[in-house]
Amino acid sequence: MLLYRTTTGCFIQTATSWHAVPETNWDALLELVGLPAYLTQIVDTTPEVNAPEPESILAPIVSQEVWAAGVTYFRSRTARMEESKDAGGGSFYDRVYAAERPEIFFKATPQRVANPGQPMHLRSDSKWMVPEPELTLCLNSRGEIVGYTVGNDLSCRDIEGENPLYLPQAKCFKLCAALGPALLVQSDAPDPATRIHLQIDRHEACVFEGETTVSQLKRSPQELAGFLFRDNTFPTGTFLMTGTGIVPGDEFTLQSGDVVKITIDGIGTLVNPMA
Repeated sequence: MLLYRTTTGCFIQTATSWHAVPETNWDALLELVGLPAYLTQIVDTTPEVNAPEPESILAPIVSQEVWAAGVTYFRSRTARMEESKDAGGGSFYDRVYAAERPEIFFKATPQRVANPGQPMHLRSDSKWMVPEPELTLCLNSRGEIVGYTVGNDLSCRDIEGENPLYLPQAKCFKLCAALGPALLVQSDAPDPATRIHLQIDRHEACVFEGETTVSQLKRSPQELAGFLFRDNTFPTGTFLMTGTGIVPGDEFTLQSGDVVKITIDGIGTLVNPMA
């Protein structure tokens, strides 16, 4: 089932109905032991309600940090090697793809996360920016996978490519991430056939489209979560983006006014304009 956070409370969407969640403290909700059973009980014992207005839907985050994993798809490995070859950094992207330890980095605080429909920010000092559509894990404070959502890891390829030590500037800035529209409440690993689709529109015409599947992810969600929680604590849980397998060509960069649409099977479509 899908769990939504909105301006008027929390809602459950099943295949046939919508239900309001009495518990409106989002952080407490994500920490509940037996969350799926709790939501199922609500569906079984409460009347149906109308679906929330699309413009009321918020990102499924309140106080959690957002972290991200890199070079988890072969396509991402290749793109990172290409963008950093002039800086002499190409080989270590190849090495991290094959290494036991994954690349994991801090991405955003809640204030830097855009809601569905909210414009994301294009850096003024970057000339090569791309969206990165990513299956994103929602983890509770115990490191357990609570569910999955859609993530956009907006990235500056030129800044990272100039020098890998510039990664924080290439990744972390105002409205550099987006999450939503819903949280698929599920602890099991997603179906490997789950599709991740990216479409970028410019002046109402599609200028880029790409697709991959979760089966192309080199590391399992559980493995990535395990590395994130090594010697680390997250009192209210955290979100972890799992990397991208869709990378626009080197000639492409986002422009102000572009609209990025990321769809993941079973979760929905995250739509954000660029500004």
